[in-house]
Amino acid sequence: MPGSSETQNAPPLSKIELRERIRRQGLELGFDAIGFAPAVAPPGYPDMLDWLEMGQNAGMAYMERQAQARAHPRGVFEPVATVIVAVLNYKPETSSKPGPGDESIASKRTCGHVAAYAQGRDYHFIFWERLDKLLAAIQADLPDVRGRAVADSAPLMERDFARLAGLGWFGKNTCLIHKSIGSFTLLGALLIDLELPPDAPFEADHCGTCTRCLDACPTQAFEGPYRLDARKCISYWTIEHKGHLPDEAADDLHGWAFGCDICQQVCPWNRKPPAASDAEIRGDGRFHEPDLLDWLEMEPAEMKRLIKGTALERSKRAGLVRNACHVLAGNGASESLPALNRLAESDPDEVVRHAAARAAARLQSNSK
Repeated sequence: MPGSSETQNAPPLSKIELRERIRRQGLELGFDAIGFAPAVAPPGYPDMLDWLEMGQNAGMAYMERQAQARAHPRGVFEPVATVIVAVLNYKPETSSKPGPGDESIASKRTCGHVAAYAQGRDYHFIFWERLDKLLAAIQADLPDVRGRAVADSAPLMERDFARLAGLGWFGKNTCLIHKSIGSFTLLGALLIDLELPPDAPFEADHCGTCTRCLDACPTQAFEGPYRLDARKCISYWTIEHKGHLPDEAADDLHGWAFGCDICQQVCPWNRKPPAASDAEIRGDGRFHEPDLLDWLEMEPAEMKRLIKGTALERSKRAGLVRNACHVLAGNGASESLPALNRLAESDPDEVVRHAAARAAARLQSNSK
């Protein structure tokens, strides 16, 4: 055990032994993979600058504000010497679609999709808690080591460091693909000021000529391999964008009320990996194909309680109900008209009123 008299009396570990010990500790904390990368400039940084220059970050202005900080992990933690990358598998269970006798057409069309990563506890908290425990385990033996845990919470190009740490390659849909986990991977990192031997970077590309992810995108958000235009991405519009959805986006959500998994659902590398076993990641099922009519009829305080501690809090009630209105209209769910009309007339949030009125008008127009 760290800090025990037996450990204190043992000869000091070599840096390779220490690295492997930290890797084991990370796996014991519940991570699905751990890799070690050197603290260097991320190889994909020039491509990111080009992406920003072309405006493909859409309304995510913070990407531009943080661009310089992403040039090197020193922008996140100045004394960094090693980037420890942690992976969490969030692959959903594969479930068969209900047959004609299982549920009515009416009830199906009031349901929407929620991205698999958002169906459990907010992964930021999971990473922060576990990475802080990993840092504490390191400091139990090496008290002078300093570090910082990050998970989409700082301007670090985690995906680049995951590849440098030997954890996978970039799919053409820009997702990291781990050979045994697939692309349903969440990434976090622990930056420490102790230099450790890095893992061999992942150099191979196992996508070959496959373009299923690109071809499956219903909004043509990929201008080509490895190039995602957020201005056309369902995930961007349903999560990052605040306020009203433009007509083109509102009419093109394809049933997604939060995020989108389509490009991952078709990836051959996601067929064989096991589903996530972590209960915190899997969640309790409340966001698996939720009935969006319930979201429309839910009191604001109840909705706040429903999404508390999940990634859906990012969109807040206004964004979620806005998305639900547009999905219901796209699904042709005319049974939602009473709820939509009520929201359009009296909801306290102007974004919700606008979305509900537009959705109701679309449904009424389509029924003529």
